[in-house]
Amino acid sequence: MTIAEAFATLQDPRQAKKVKHHLMDILMLTLCSLISGAQSYTNLR
Repeated sequence: MTIAEAFATLQDPRQAKKVKHHLMDILMLTLCSLISGAQSYTNLR
C-alpha cells in the first residue's frame, strides 16, 4: 500500500469553492515535514 492509497479514503471537509490546494498535497507536505523533524504548525510553514 502506498501513502497515497492510505490517504485516499479520507474525505475533504473543506468547502470546495474555498479550496486552494488539494488535500493530498497538504497531507504529503505535512508528512514530509514531520519526517524531517517539524514539531509544530510553525515548523510546517
